[in-house]
Amino acid sequence: MTGSKDKRPRGFDPWAVHDDIPRMVPPLSEVTLADLPAEIGLFPLSGAVLLPSGKLPLNIFEPRYIALIEDALASNRLIGMIQPVDDLDDSDTPALHGIGCLGRITSFTERADGTYAVTLSGVIRFRFLRETGLTRGYRRARIDCSAFSADLTEGGNVSLDRTRLIDSLRRYLDAHHLRTSWSAIEEMEDDTLLIVLPMLVPFTSDEKQSLLEAETMGVRAALLLTLLDETPEDDDDFDTDEE
Repeated sequence: MTGSKDKRPRGFDPWAVHDDIPRMVPPLSEVTLADLPAEIGLFPLSGAVLLPSGKLPLNIFEPRYIALIEDALASNRLIGMIQPVDDLDDSDTPALHGIGCLGRITSFTERADGTYAVTLSGVIRFRFLRETGLTRGYRRARIDCSAFSADLTEGGNVSLDRTRLIDSLRRYLDAHHLRTSWSAIEEMEDDTLLIVLPMLVPFTSDEKQSLLEAETMGVRAALLLTLLDETPEDDDDFDTDEE
């Protein structure tokens, strides 16, 4: 049997880079309001907030949230992180706060048991307008991101008393018998600290929500200092597993 003749055009390069191929989702640095959906699948989670430009690792094991991740991966890779109003409400549809944050799936691993490990990158905050029902078990809602357009560009120009912040953080962690990697903290830029600390420090759900809702990075910085400087109550719930 003779081989078929190569019919590829002369000069064909299968490894050539084609810059004109459109992307299904824009790079994070190029996202605009026009790229954002008016409706989104929700992941309600108490005690965890995602901030714009932040990274939030999630362990996905409930069937409804596995469905949420699958549907997001099949479309724009976006889900809406939002906190319930009441931490103690363990119903399937607890009341939700009015503001959440869109997260894009930027890391994804499927385990042998069918569960997922994902990392969300914070894109922009949104206002929760109204629910539109259930899809494959998870909640969906109409949202509006227009009031938070600055989230897509803000950063790098924060006025922060860094020395006071580090001192306050040391006192807070010492009071709660927690540790951290101080070398990593020292290497972070000011705007990075204002993203990482509100997400990682064990503030209450309401305190984390207040940090999420802060109008600007400057307001967030002032609120963060206030929370760190508050006299901690004696509480045995805080453990020292942090490194």
